[in-house]
Amino acid sequence: MATNFTTADLIDDHGDTLRSCSTQFRRYGGHDVFSGPIRTVRCHEDNGLVKRILATPGEGAVLVVDGNGSLRTALMGDMIAASAVENGWAGVVVNGAVRDTVALAGLELGVKALGSNPRKSLKDAAGRADVPVTFGDVTFVPGEWLYSDHDGIVVNATRL
Repeated sequence: MATNFTTADLIDDHGDTLRSCSTQFRRYGGHDVFSGPIRTVRCHEDNGLVKRILATPGEGAVLVVDGNGSLRTALMGDMIAASAVENGWAGVVVNGAVRDTVALAGLELGVKALGSNPRKSLKDAAGRADVPVTFGDVTFVPGEWLYSDHDGIVVNATRL
């Protein structure tokens, strides 16, 4: 996981080849700067697939979770995030809510989400994994690269 970049410098250096996510996320994890190849989950108020995928070897990847922007239930909490750390994930971006935010801040993981909610989600594993997901004017394609810092998130087709 490279952390020697800023998204502003990447935009300056690579211009329109990068896609900049317009969604205004909050930072929750212990790593403010993170990057890696993209994996995806599309789900709605059900974190079963998120839990299942983050329990597999991450190899420095970033899981992008499209929770449809719902803030009604959390799609990740401290136990799932700890599993992500144990399995070598670089970060998780949630277009939805997380919980256990104090614990998330102490983990060696990049975490961005729209907000927080203590309510648990469903556990049916409903949804789809490793499919393109779109939010914030960006389509996140599995295998492409995500770069995240204090200024935002940018995506490129290949590693920079």
